[in-house]
Amino acid sequence: MPLSKQIKSSFLLLCFLFAVFNAHCQDKKELNLTRAEKAPKIDGELDDKVWENAEIATDFIQFKPEIGNTLPRNKRTEVKVSYDDQAIYVAVYLYDEPEKIMSQLVNRDNFGQTDFFLVVLNPNNDAQNDTSFFVFSSGQQADAISNPSIGEDFSWNAVWSSAVKMKDDGWTVEMKIPYRTLRFADQENPTWGLQFHRQFRRDRSQYTWNPIDPTKGYIGLYNGELKGLDNIKPPVRLNLYPFSTGILKSFDGDIDTDLTFGMDVKYGITDNFTLDATLIPDFSQAGFDNIVLNLGPFEQTFSEQRQFFTEGVDLFSKGGLFFSRRVGGRPSGELDLAENEDADVPNEVKVLNALKVSGRTKDGWGLGLFNAITEKTYATVTDNDTGDKRQEVVEPFTNYNILVVDKQFGGNSAISLINTNVIREGEFRDANATALVANLVNKKNTYRVDTELRMSNVNYQNNPSETGFSSFLFVGKVAGNFRYSFDHRFADTKYNINDLGLNRRNNQNDFGFDFSYQTFEPSGRLNNYRFNFFSNYRRLVDPNTFARFNFGGGYRAFTKNLNAHGFRLNIQPGKQYDYFESRDGRPFIFENSVSAGAWFSSNYNKVFAIDLRANAATLFEEGRDLFRYDFEIEPRIRFSDQLLLTYGLNFENRNGDRGYATSVDDNPIFGERNRQIVTNTISGNYTFNPFHSLGLTFRHYWDTVQYDYDLFTLLDNGRLTAEEGYNIDNVGDDPNINFSTWNIDLSYSWQFAPGSFLTALYRNKLFNFDENSEDNFTESLDLLFQQPMQNTFSLRVQYFIDFNGMKSVFKKNKTAS
Repeated sequence: MPLSKQIKSSFLLLCFLFAVFNAHCQDKKELNLTRAEKAPKIDGELDDKVWENAEIATDFIQFKPEIGNTLPRNKRTEVKVSYDDQAIYVAVYLYDEPEKIMSQLVNRDNFGQTDFFLVVLNPNNDAQNDTSFFVFSSGQQADAISNPSIGEDFSWNAVWSSAVKMKDDGWTVEMKIPYRTLRFADQENPTWGLQFHRQFRRDRSQYTWNPIDPTKGYIGLYNGELKGLDNIKPPVRLNLYPFSTGILKSFDGDIDTDLTFGMDVKYGITDNFTLDATLIPDFSQAGFDNIVLNLGPFEQTFSEQRQFFTEGVDLFSKGGLFFSRRVGGRPSGELDLAENEDADVPNEVKVLNALKVSGRTKDGWGLGLFNAITEKTYATVTDNDTGDKRQEVVEPFTNYNILVVDKQFGGNSAISLINTNVIREGEFRDANATALVANLVNKKNTYRVDTELRMSNVNYQNNPSETGFSSFLFVGKVAGNFRYSFDHRFADTKYNINDLGLNRRNNQNDFGFDFSYQTFEPSGRLNNYRFNFFSNYRRLVDPNTFARFNFGGGYRAFTKNLNAHGFRLNIQPGKQYDYFESRDGRPFIFENSVSAGAWFSSNYNKVFAIDLRANAATLFEEGRDLFRYDFEIEPRIRFSDQLLLTYGLNFENRNGDRGYATSVDDNPIFGERNRQIVTNTISGNYTFNPFHSLGLTFRHYWDTVQYDYDLFTLLDNGRLTAEEGYNIDNVGDDPNINFSTWNIDLSYSWQFAPGSFLTALYRNKLFNFDENSEDNFTESLDLLFQQPMQNTFSLRVQYFIDFNGMKSVFKKNKTAS
């Protein structure tokens, strides 16, 4: 079928499913508000006049680990809510036995071993776009936005107030949630979605005001309703975050200093749409990437750690076309060097500015716009014979754009159209990608259909452009104890979204099936458990041929004493064809692979806890003696409610592994190798109070690869042969590797005013890559410390300015005059 007809048919199918899958309704609790004549003081003491006659939300119902239980009177929860022109106010009395309340001090958005209370608000009352505000018994806060596509996104941060007080019969919470933290339209007699949660950390039991059925449906479907918010107006949402960062770097005797100024801006363009912009961005305090030695055919990637690119990107993540590390990542250009030339290529491109516009209307239409600009970047090329240097452009001035249009409906379904494009100045390639995505759930919340249709186009300027196609289909039962699903992934050989997205491979035509059984309530010694069984069948698109087949299963369980354990098994029977390891499209055959693993995690509520993991794998293939195993040990000690220290040891050994080693005259050379990896990590956190914290992160990664002396060439039939006579000495560069990195990150954070932070950060970094694969751990560590160390100290101050607060100050001054 021609591509245009295939897309048209798929679109008609989506329209049909849109009409079939409709809303789900349920009875909801209501809470009616009265306006506060005087705003309460946020101090945790519930003695303000506004609380005297406020309606009480109580009778919380359990949904995990058991379902439907109520709390005794001495553990009840009572919530009162009021409002005025500036904010919503919440007062909570959480009755309990004080000696059983857990109150570990942790950083913001980190749950730790702490009881919490949660307020969920949904101004559109659409069951899909919740804003969550957590207050912990320790006094710390967390906040998140959530929807069925992304779950909970804790990278979203707002500025709001809360206070906690310990009582003889429990603890109290008082909250002020300014309207600037929410997006809502000017409405008459509005009805908002509302939910309250309470968790007892000692047994991880959780209760809600409006009952939840955890066996089916997105949790937002079970929100209650908030009524009585009359005569409120959406405020001017203009927040400024000016910042300054001082940086001192030293490396190999050179010392550099820098002082930067910039500002982040949040502006409410309309009641429901917000502009986020970073002007003169500064990402100098983003954390280290956990670099590993990559011997595989696919690029090594890392998670995003720059806050601007992690916060509020739920719309932009639809369709899988956006991988934010592309913006400001490594240069895209390639250099044509002579044999006597070397190049110094920057590791990243500077982001000049970036902005996002996103929001959603009351009737479910969502819109997202993203734009970022990066500067022209040069590599320095050196002629080793003459010492002459020249500059070569490796990334031109580049513009990144995303447009998303999304329609939610039925409280549980959505259809989205996404387009991304990258425009580079000059004779560099441009790129464009488009996706049509549907996430559909039936009205009973028992079955789900997910579909994605994607097209990519890459324009290589002087070469013909390439247009590729990809699709994804998931159909499954998503409710009850027994669940099952079928999925299909397709991508032709020209599908390429890697200018702004991430697609590790194309040329795939894969089918998958999964069946599971899980419980939702305690039974015997277990709170819950889950078995699953899966099977995958993989083919290439071009040529249309079999690639791989595997099947297996897994089990996980959580006990009543809050320990957890599980195991997994994966079997690949018969001949398996890896078409990517060779780097030239020819298959590499391996046979009868079996791997298994198990894990255990003890109760984190205890002073000492431990995580254990172990895996093993082998091949049942004539002439192969592969055996691979790894284990991880991660003990953690909570010395007090302020100090937590975690140590991790990961050891991996791969004996008899075979893979790509190097190339000779563009032909892949394979080798049999032994590989050993040791990773040590330490993380510690001391929290003085909810506003002051000290953190430590340490990581040492050591990896050695030792090849057998004789090497192989790859035959067209997928088998290896040593008849060509290649060995370690005659292939040019020695493929043996000794690779190690060392990172220390010590940070101090002080929140000196709402939304305002001073952050001091010290880092050092070591790196070594050589051919001394026979060196032991001590010898490799000694050699690592002979390398020049990079030291970085940075001090950053960020201040939060609320335009509405500025208006209040000016009004007071005007009145006083």
